[in-house]
Amino acid sequence: MDLQGFGAQLASGTWITVQLAVVSMVCAVVLGLLGASAKTAGPRPLRWLGTVYTGTVRGLPELLVILLVYFGAANAINHVATAFGYSDYIALSPFMAGVIALAFNYGAYMTEVFRGALATIPPGHREAGLALGMSPARIFRRIVLPQVWRVALPAGGNIFLSLLKDTALVSVIGLEDLMRETSIAVGYSKAPFTFYVAAAFIYLGLTAVATLGIHWLERRTTHGMRTLTE
Repeated sequence: MDLQGFGAQLASGTWITVQLAVVSMVCAVVLGLLGASAKTAGPRPLRWLGTVYTGTVRGLPELLVILLVYFGAANAINHVATAFGYSDYIALSPFMAGVIALAFNYGAYMTEVFRGALATIPPGHREAGLALGMSPARIFRRIVLPQVWRVALPAGGNIFLSLLKDTALVSVIGLEDLMRETSIAVGYSKAPFTFYVAAAFIYLGLTAVATLGIHWLERRTTHGMRTLTE
């Protein structure tokens, strides 16, 4: 396949796509854990806030959230900075806007995944930790979180694959990811089929690697369970 000298640009865009997907997913997992904790064990205002968050965000298209964040978040940040006496303009890069938008969007989905996983843990496990004198934070870290992680991993893996593909949407705000670099190459070369096929193979390669990684994590997290049932 003749990439007409655009191979380096496609490689650079691929690297930015990988970074965007990984950073966004890490932030989405953190948001999901916070959201699920608020909806299952938080006080009533936090439960209400978590419900509004997941109900609202899951009803909006990802592209619309990206545009709202990119064009609205910078203004909001500068208004807050001005209120605290900071006069210089704070610019929001396309990468940061993409991370915020994707994490905010997929954090809502991860909230529901973690909420379902938390519901599978028998109350006796927490009670056993309390009986042993463990603090609530230690119970969550040593008893709850490993079980939640094991239950949530298959659904969380599917969400990561969806997020990886949706990184292409961030190209509309100018981030030079794989899709943006492909569009630039098409504009110069006038060979759209060649470069879109190349981009398709790269995305398929990324999802294949991600799938292998998810399967590896699933084997790691269920190793003890399989041993006990064999």
